Amino acid sequence: MAEAAADQQEVKTELPNKKKPLSGVERAAILMLSLGEQDASEVMKHLGPKEVQGLGQTMAQLGGVTRDQVSDVLSEFCDTVDSQTALGVEADEYIRNVLTKALGEDKADSLVDRILLGKGSKGLESLRWMEPRAVAEMIRVEHPQIIAIVLSFLEADQSAEVLSMLPDQVRTDVTLRIATLDGIQPNALHELDEIFERQFAGGNTSNLKSANLGGVKKAADILNFVDSNVETGVLDNINDVDPELSQNIQDLMFVFDNLADIDDRSVQALLREVPSDTLITALKGSEDAVKDKVFKNMSKRAGEMLKDDLEAKGPVRLSDVEEAQKEILGIARRMAEAGDITLGGKGDQYV
Repeated sequence: MAEAAADQQEVKTELPNKKKPLSGVERAAILMLSLGEQDASEVMKHLGPKEVQGLGQTMAQLGGVTRDQVSDVLSEFCDTVDSQTALGVEADEYIRNVLTKALGEDKADSLVDRILLGKGSKGLESLRWMEPRAVAEMIRVEHPQIIAIVLSFLEADQSAEVLSMLPDQVRTDVTLRIATLDGIQPNALHELDEIFERQFAGGNTSNLKSANLGGVKKAADILNFVDSNVETGVLDNINDVDPELSQNIQDLMFVFDNLADIDDRSVQALLREVPSDTLITALKGSEDAVKDKVFKNMSKRAGEMLKDDLEAKGPVRLSDVEEAQKEILGIARRMAEAGDITLGGKGDQYV
């Protein structure tokens, strides 16, 4: 462990070199810095608190931005604008396409739903800027279905805090409804706006379309942020009602790519239990962030050997990669249950 810690690479805040493509948020940050204060501030007005925070942090951390990188980002943005126009096409589809190309599919999906839904749901949108305790107090007496819609709309970490402040039985009922929520229809959105326009200036919902919110993945994302005792209680209660749904939520609560997010101490402990052949196969189909996490927590020599083995491995069947990743996740879950490692960023703090 000491050798692994000694060989950990220093975290850098500079942009990747040309060999490594810029991420969506890095491209967006460069674009914002290039627009100037006035135009950038106008763009920021259309982002939620999480997007503002993430984009602002990236802008503050940018270092070593080259002229070519700026030129490439601006050129890509201009090409996107030139190739599409809001004239003669559905505006919602245009917004979705532009943001997907600018930010990537995963980040754009939640942002697009928030923007399109927010056009007529000002009260709901305002909740994103409130403290979780204030949101909990506001929705505590509402019907569980309304609470489920609200938590589906908020960011997962904010929803987790709100959920933790609700009574035990309500938590289970609300989580079940989130997991089985299949979009939100206009009449439900209209009802939701009526609730919150008592505190905020609600908008017109007559033109609202259904929003793709909720689902098993959303429920899993929220439970990933709650305390372990809350998580266990909710999942146990759901298991009593619907064992299959409970298992589906658990399966989505931690996936192989999430290994990039757990603490270094847990990664080092996990690597000691994983067979080298299994690790090599699993990494063949993993994100770069996971590979970087693994290399960071190995000695320099072991990391170089692993890189050589990965290059020598050649093409691997997807089914073999998935099986290897499943095996590692099984080891990780067993170690987590035994208290040997922590998953999901919810581990104990050490001082």
